[in-house]
Amino acid sequence: MTATVDTEPAFVDGLPADDYHADRTSISSSGLRALLPPGCPAQYLYDRNNPKPPKREFDLGNATHTEILGDGHEIEVIDAPNWLKADAREKRDAAYDQRRVPLLHHEYEQVQAMAAAIRQHPQAGPLFAGKGIAERSLYWTDPATGVRCRARPDWLKEYPGLTLAVDLKTIKSSDPETVSRAIRDHSYHQQDPLYIDGITAVLKPADVRFVFVFVSKQPPHLITVGELVQQDRDTGRARNERALRIYADCQATGNWPDWTGTTTEIPPIAMPSWDSIRQAEEYLR
Repeated sequence: MTATVDTEPAFVDGLPADDYHADRTSISSSGLRALLPPGCPAQYLYDRNNPKPPKREFDLGNATHTEILGDGHEIEVIDAPNWLKADAREKRDAAYDQRRVPLLHHEYEQVQAMAAAIRQHPQAGPLFAGKGIAERSLYWTDPATGVRCRARPDWLKEYPGLTLAVDLKTIKSSDPETVSRAIRDHSYHQQDPLYIDGITAVLKPADVRFVFVFVSKQPPHLITVGELVQQDRDTGRARNERALRIYADCQATGNWPDWTGTTTEIPPIAMPSWDSIRQAEEYLR
């Protein structure tokens, strides 16, 4: 099945995750984030046209999604203590080729423990309990730029007058400070408003809320549940708007610039601002 190329809002059922990510007719949250620093259009275009092989660091997260949502890549448990032997690596690579997530026994036990922690959590558990829609693809057209956008919420729950989008993320530690840094480092404050805008455009609910669920990879798999503060959401939406304009311009001109753009002048370069100020105060006083 291929993604829709219509200009109307669409709620696409049955679209495999790999086909969703491979779509070239629209741009996702991760694509918009990649267009802005520290990324750039040239790097985004190369990465889009040259997909990278599966990363082991994503396997636990993908498997946890499957375990909790009941949708996603199939998990294949490899009977080996580690990946040191050739036979284990061959089975791992074969699983990747079949679009499965290969896990060692102890890794699968870790996934099960994270899933159990989520189900037992007083806030996270009820969010994923009962009736919901997992991994459904949304497509809509940005009215300001005409760019086709897409989003794939982990879990949607529809209540009278409210659609709730729940996003599950595995993280090294779910303590609030680490979560805050992850939001900054991965620009999750762009994902939140894009998904809200997409759900609003496609489903037209009276209200939309987006909730993050961060689960720690380390025992006892503590969990932080939270909603983004409005100021960060507004900043994320403004970043999305700029990225959409960049994308529209690149598509129209066929020019996908790097960080310095098309200038013929040699630009200045410096240390990060804080380090420059600190060292200037220490050595140039």
